Amino acid sequence: MDTVAVTGGNGELGAALLSALANRGYRTVNLSRGDRRERVADRYLRTDLLDPGEVYGSLAREDPDAVAHFGTIPRPDQSPGHVTFRSNAQTTYHLLEAAQNLGIETVVLASSLSAMGAGFEDEVSVEYLPVDEAHPLTPSNPYGLGKQVAEVVADGFGRREGAPTTVASLRFPLVVTDDELRTVFAEADRSLAGIRDAGFFEKARKTLFAYLHVADAVDLTLRALKADFAGHEVFFGAAEDTTVEAPSSELAELYDAEVRRSFEGYERLIDASKAEQLLGWSATRSWRE
Repeated sequence: MDTVAVTGGNGELGAALLSALANRGYRTVNLSRGDRRERVADRYLRTDLLDPGEVYGSLAREDPDAVAHFGTIPRPDQSPGHVTFRSNAQTTYHLLEAAQNLGIETVVLASSLSAMGAGFEDEVSVEYLPVDEAHPLTPSNPYGLGKQVAEVVADGFGRREGAPTTVASLRFPLVVTDDELRTVFAEADRSLAGIRDAGFFEKARKTLFAYLHVADAVDLTLRALKADFAGHEVFFGAAEDTTVEAPSSELAELYDAEVRRSFEGYERLIDASKAEQLLGWSATRSWRE
C-alpha cells in the first residue's frame, strides 16, 4: 500500500489520519468539498462526494491503493434530515462503487455508535452489556439510519466478487483530543451527580459513557487499512474505561439490559475485542491518566 485517499481530510479525524499516514511514508490524497484546511496531504482534490462522477474521477486520477471514507456530516442537528441521511448513505455507495470499478482493494468507512441507535435518539435500546457488533441496530434519527444503511451497503459490496476485497466499518463513539481529555473530563466533576448537575447525564448514558482519543481512532483506522480479511467487517472502537467516576457495575444498572459479564472498576460498556483479535488494536489513552 503506497497511496491512501482520505475523504473528509479537512475534518479533525481526517486531518489526524493524513498526518499519521504522512509520518509513516505514505503518499496521501485529500478528497473534500470545501476549501483546503490542512497542509499535510500530497494532493488535494475538491470533490463532491454526492456526485458519483466526481468521486470516480478523483479516485481514477490519483489511483490509490486504499481509501478511508470520513467525508460525511458528523451529526444530525446541523443539516436537514434528508441531507444528513444522504451524506452517510449515498456517499458510501458512490465510494464503494468507484472502488469496485477501479480495483481499489481496501476501503475503511467511518461508522458510529449511532448505528446501533445510541447517541441522538430519545432513548437508547440496550439488550445486553457489554454491547458488541452483534447487538441489534435500532436507530431512528437520520444520522443513525444513514450509518446503519452505510453498513448494509458495505455488506453488499463485501459479498461481491473482486475489489474491494477488504471493507471495514469502524463504529466510533465520541472522539476527543488531548485538550478535551483535560478540560471536558480530567478537570471537571465526572461523578454521576456532577454530570447530572452539568446537564450531561442523559447524553452520556445514551452513548454508553463511551469515548475514544483521536490518536487511538487513527491507530484503529491504520490497522484497518492494512488488514487483509475478506469481505466486510464491523468493528467497535472505544477507550478501555468510561467517561465518569462511577463503577461500571453501577452504570450497567442504568439500562434494562442483560449483563453478560461482571464489571470491575471503570471498564467500558462496549466490547471491542473483535478489533483486538482481527486487527491487533487496543486503546491506549485514558482521561484518568
